[in-house]
Amino acid sequence: MNRNTPPRPVLSESKGRQGAKKSIDTKDTKDTIIILVILRVLCVLCVLCVLRVPALALAILGIFAPAAFGASIAIDVGHYLEKPGVISARGVTEFQYNLQLAREIETALKHAGHRTLLIGDDGLSENLAKRAPRASAMDLFISIHHDSVQPRFLAVWEHEGETLNYSDKFAGFSLFVSRLNGHTDASLRCASAIGAALQGAGFTASRYHADPILGENRPFADEANGVHYFDNLAVLKTADIPALLFEAGVIVNRDEELRMRDPAVRNRISQSVVKAVGNCLD
Repeated sequence: MNRNTPPRPVLSESKGRQGAKKSIDTKDTKDTIIILVILRVLCVLCVLCVLRVPALALAILGIFAPAAFGASIAIDVGHYLEKPGVISARGVTEFQYNLQLAREIETALKHAGHRTLLIGDDGLSENLAKRAPRASAMDLFISIHHDSVQPRFLAVWEHEGETLNYSDKFAGFSLFVSRLNGHTDASLRCASAIGAALQGAGFTASRYHADPILGENRPFADEANGVHYFDNLAVLKTADIPALLFEAGVIVNRDEELRMRDPAVRNRISQSVVKAVGNCLD
C-alpha cells in the first residue's frame, strides 16, 4: 500500500495486454471443456457402478471432485507499473512483490482445485475501479499488497550505493474489508479465515493501522485475526462479490523484506490462503 513514497522505475514481469485479453476471451471455452470432462467422468462412474466396481468409482470421484466443486477466486495484483506503490528498504517496488506473491497464490489455489482469475498482472490496469467488476462471476476477490508505514516513522540507510527509506518499527500482515461492499459479512468471514490461517502458520498480524493517527485509524473488524475496516478502498467498494485486501508484510522493514523474498515463506502464505478459502466458502 502506498505511503506517499515516490515511485521508481521497475522491470516489468508483465505478460502484455494481448496475453491477458486472450486469457479472458477463452474463459468460456475453457468452462465448456471443463463441463464436458465432468459429464464424461459422471458417465464413467455410472458404468462402473452398474458393473459393480464401486471402489474404482470412488477413486475416480476423489481425483476429479476438487476440479468439479472448487471455488472461483479472483487474485488482484496491487498497483501497476506507472504507480508501483511502496519502494522497499532495498529499492524494489511493491508491484514486483505483489506480482510474485499473487502468481504463487494463484498457482496454489489452482492446485487445490479452484478456478482462478489473475487481474492486473500486466501492470497496465490503471483504473482501479474497473478491476473488481472484472471478477463479477467469481466467488471471492483478493487484492494482494505489501505494506509501508507513515512517513514520520521512516529513516534512511545506504544499501548497495543507494540512499533508501526504511523502518524496522512495524512488521506483520494486515487485512481489510469495506462496509460499502454489498457482501461485507462474507468478505469479513474470508478475511478472518485468512488471518487465522496465517497466524496458525506462524505469522503475526500488524495492528498499527488501528492507531488513532492521521492516515491510519482503521477500526478493527476482527482484532484477533488482524482485520480492519477500510470502507473507501476502490477495489473493495466497487466489487459486487465478497472482497478483501491483503497486506502480506511490511517491506520497508529490512528483516521482513528478506522474509518476503524467501520462497518457503511465500509458500506458507499461499497455503494459508488456500486453507482459508476452503473454510470460508464452504
